[in-house]
Amino acid sequence: MGKGAHSKQGSDRRLQTSLINLAHPLLSPLLHSNGAQKLLGVLITVGEAVAYVVSGMYGDVRELGAFHASLIVLQLCAAGILVICLDEMLQKGYGLGSGISLFIATNICENIIWKAFSPYTVTGARGAEFEGAVIALFHLLLTRGDKVKALKEAFYRPNLPNITNLLATVAVFLVVIYFQGFRVDLPVASKNRRGAKQTYPIKLFYTSNMPIILQSALVSNLYFISQLLFKKYGGNKLVGLLGRWKEAEYGGQMHPVGGLVYMISPPHSLSEAAAAPFHALFYVVFMLSACALFSKTWIEVSGSSANDVAKSMREQGMFLQGHRDSVQSLKKELNRYIPTAAAFGGMCIGALTIVADFMGAIGSGTGILLAVTIIYQYFETYERERQSGALF
Repeated sequence: MGKGAHSKQGSDRRLQTSLINLAHPLLSPLLHSNGAQKLLGVLITVGEAVAYVVSGMYGDVRELGAFHASLIVLQLCAAGILVICLDEMLQKGYGLGSGISLFIATNICENIIWKAFSPYTVTGARGAEFEGAVIALFHLLLTRGDKVKALKEAFYRPNLPNITNLLATVAVFLVVIYFQGFRVDLPVASKNRRGAKQTYPIKLFYTSNMPIILQSALVSNLYFISQLLFKKYGGNKLVGLLGRWKEAEYGGQMHPVGGLVYMISPPHSLSEAAAAPFHALFYVVFMLSACALFSKTWIEVSGSSANDVAKSMREQGMFLQGHRDSVQSLKKELNRYIPTAAAFGGMCIGALTIVADFMGAIGSGTGILLAVTIIYQYFETYERERQSGALF
């Protein structure tokens, strides 16, 4: 189906896996058995696969034919079920972390590597060019007589990945890793082990990548609904207010050009933001507000609010040094940090996503933030397992 279809499938599977990943904590009171969780994951996968094919995301169903449409549905379902099985295998102790998170990070990293080193050629107004930014750099330097002009084109060529995009991606990776170290350590003691002192860390990214996962799931579903309606009822004014779409010059993928979904889509460079300042401002406000709101909401539904942490610490016989040994005292002190860390951390993640989008980072700001936070979580898990001697 080509690289364009491959990228679209990757995006679809990331949405499916995000929804599966969200299902457990949000519906945990209803899903006590692993069997019910797996069933929900399979139903979401099948539903998403059928909806995407029927809506025409891979072409008109009448042109595809029943056989080819069924094959695409089976392919998407198989990919989703494979991720569920891999996640189950890791949860059984045959690896580290979550298979779904690992799949999301791998998919995003694969997209970045592909756009940096893709050997495919694309024919445009400037002639045949390599899609990969690094390969295009060496190709231009070897084939062009004017080396300065060749470097300029390699760093700033439009519509295709360039070296500036690649450097921006690396810069965002490093900045996010740097911010991961920001935290407040609260001194705690245990009634069960007298004299043993430890700390309870409250990180700046208290809710980790959940604000981005939730925001991405919201936007992906709005994109899907808008594209579906636009394909069927493109002339309707209300549908146009939700979103208008156009096929991209390269890759053949659809991108929003008007309506609400356009306003919540990121400008892909500073020049695009300067050309449409109201769009850029709306996107900034949307990202910061959505990430802060989702982060605040997540601590309440996931059992990581100040009240939940205070009860957990109390049950474990732990208390904050210099404070009364009571749930209320713990809750009061934790309330000084946790809600602020959740909201401000969510806004920081949103701000980093905006910066990545405006700098033109490869893979979108949302994708990069997801990849970096997941990889950093794996690094922390690996360090904990290594220190405890559980790896070998």
